[in-house]
Amino acid sequence: MGHVFAEIELSNPRQPQLKPVRVRALADTGALMLCIPEHIALQLALETESEREVSVADGRKRKVPYVGPVRVAFDGRICFVGALVFGDEVLLGSVPMEDMDLVVAPSRRSITVNPESPNIPHARVKSLTRPMTERKDRDRPLAPSSPSPRLFHGGSGCGRLG
Repeated sequence: MGHVFAEIELSNPRQPQLKPVRVRALADTGALMLCIPEHIALQLALETESEREVSVADGRKRKVPYVGPVRVAFDGRICFVGALVFGDEVLLGSVPMEDMDLVVAPSRRSITVNPESPNIPHARVKSLTRPMTERKDRDRPLAPSSPSPRLFHGGSGCGRLG
């Protein structure tokens, strides 16, 4: 199986006067995050929110800037995510692909919107055991639920060190 690429549009929602940047992104279902090279972060005037530690394939670790928010658009779908500034190519990880309900077709080496939800993205969520209106303690925030049985795997996988 070869690499799968997608044409996506990246923009800075905090600076709508800046033009979006169209890029060819490597789709990597084993990675979680959106990763962008430094020149893309500069083009979009993205603010560094914090630093993150990433592990690369050979086991080395390093700190990289975490910027955002970034608006990601693909085939009429959008999501807002943070991005790791790392590597020499744009990498589209599982989180933005899941958020936009995209499907990777390895045999065709392409990404498409989920054919089961062609008009709007579908998201799987857990329901409450009883509706909020029936809860006596509805003024208290809900306790976090247990993790979803569907877990992502892999590390950041953000392109090559350069």
